[in-house]
Parts: sequence; C-alpha cells; structure tokens
Amino acid sequence: MSTGSTSDIQMVIITGMSGAGKTVAIQSFEDLGFFCVDNLPPTLLPKFLELMKESGNKMNKVALVMDLRGREFFDHLFKALDDNLAETSWVTPQILFLDADDATLVRRYKETRRSHPLAKSGSPLEGITLERELLEELKGRAQLIYNTSQMKPRELREKILTEFTANKQLIFTVNVMSFGFKHGIPIDADLVFDVRFLPNPHYIEHMRPKTGLDEDVSSYVLKWNETQKFLEKVTDLLSFMLPHYKREGKAQLVIAIGCTGGQHRSVALAEYIGRFFQKDYKTIVSHRDIERRKEKTT
Repeated sequence: MSTGSTSDIQMVIITGMSGAGKTVAIQSFEDLGFFCVDNLPPTLLPKFLELMKESGNKMNKVALVMDLRGREFFDHLFKALDDNLAETSWVTPQILFLDADDATLVRRYKETRRSHPLAKSGSPLEGITLERELLEELKGRAQLIYNTSQMKPRELREKILTEFTANKQLIFTVNVMSFGFKHGIPIDADLVFDVRFLPNPHYIEHMRPKTGLDEDVSSYVLKWNETQKFLEKVTDLLSFMLPHYKREGKAQLVIAIGCTGGQHRSVALAEYIGRFFQKDYKTIVSHRDIERRKEKTT
C-alpha cells in the first residue's frame, strides 16, 4: 500500500468528559464523510491501524471515540498514542477533547436520568470529579479543547464542521424521492407530500405501462391547473424551509413525493421539483418504486 503523506490521512481521536457532547461530535464527523468508530478500546488501535493500511486509500478520514466507557482499556490509551501511533509516520492524530463545567454536566445527567459510569454511590458529581482527575493528563495532550458548557448541540456541530471541513462549507443535499403509498412510506423521509389527488395517467390505456419519466406522461401530469397550483405552493414552501434546514446544520433533506403506485404522478413531480432546486442545492432525484411493475412481470 502507498500510504501517502501525513496530510493525506486525517485521524481524530474524540475524548473528554462524559456528557460533554461526544455523541453529537461523532455524528458530525459522519456527516463530513469520516469513517467513525464509537467507543474503540485503545488496545484495539494497533489492529485498527492495520485495517487502515489494508484498505488502501479508502480510509483516509477516520474519527475514533475513546473514553472511560472502556474503563479497563483506558489505561492503555497513552501506550497506544506513544508507541503505536509514534511508529506510524503516515498518520498523525489530532485529539479533540470535549469538556464542560461541573454544574453543566450534573444538569445534563439529571435531565437524561443517566448514571455516571464512574459514580459508585450514584452521585453524578462524584463520577465527574473522578473522571476529571483521570482525564487531566489527556486533556493536556489535546490539540483541540472545546468547552460545551454554553453550547447547544447545533453550535457544537457547526464548530466541528467549520474546523474539519476542507472547504469550510458543508454540502447540503436535497434528496427528492418518488414512491407509491401502496408499497409503504419511506422510513427515511423528512417531508412527505401526497399527490394522489391529482389526475392519474394510470387510467389512460396507452400511458399505463409508461412512467413519469416519459414525456407524454409527464406532460399529462403537469398540464392540470391543480398540478401547477400544487407545484407553486410546494416550491414556495420548500424555498422558505431549505435555507433554514441548511442553517441548522442538517446535512441532507429527504423529500418524498407519493402517489398510489409510484409510477406516474410522483415520478413526474419529483423530477420537476429536483430540477427546480438544482441551481441552488446539490440535488439528487430517485424513484423508489418505478421498477416494481417490471419485477411483477419478470
């Protein structure tokens, strides 16, 4: 394998106080295209490095969460950092340490009703105090320290995206999907629009075997006044909503357009909406159920 230079490989080790935001952090790195592993025991780091080598250049951005959930493994972290990574010239890790003041951490534990992993008596403050002592040396070795006491999850996410995005701008993707209600609503849809109230090409014999990708079917669906009124209203609504979703830090939005079978109306309208927004956003159009009829006939 050609490992390339140190700059070719990004490895971020996420650690810090329990309750300081490591879950939000690892989700943010996933959105940035990092290969992420949550709660990796430090003793497994050498094996993980071997896997990185074997993958070629496929794992060139990696984020690992290592924290006190590993307990008996955590003592091995310094050895892993000093020995294993010191001998690996092709990657230099950054340690991102997440911290928060004691009062904030206690409040977060009470809100979630979780017990601190190090609190023997059940008192969150007892566990927080012990954890802070154990992590003191590691905090001193961190290249980045984020204090999340006054941060909302969205703000922490934006800080990570700003710090670790190469072009400093996360690509917001609009996914427009057609589907058929008789096959079920897509489970990953953020917004669902039901267009079964529109005239249906299925009842026109020569259009029945076609789909909304065919010109005559698309023209039929789009020609009606109610279709044009619907498109005017839905594109106006989405034009208002999309910038707010993007500003909130959402990586993608899935807009599902549904008709009865997912063949005609939803396909034509998904294509229209995709074209409408493609100038302003990265837009992907897909048709979940368009092949269903073919599957039945083969």
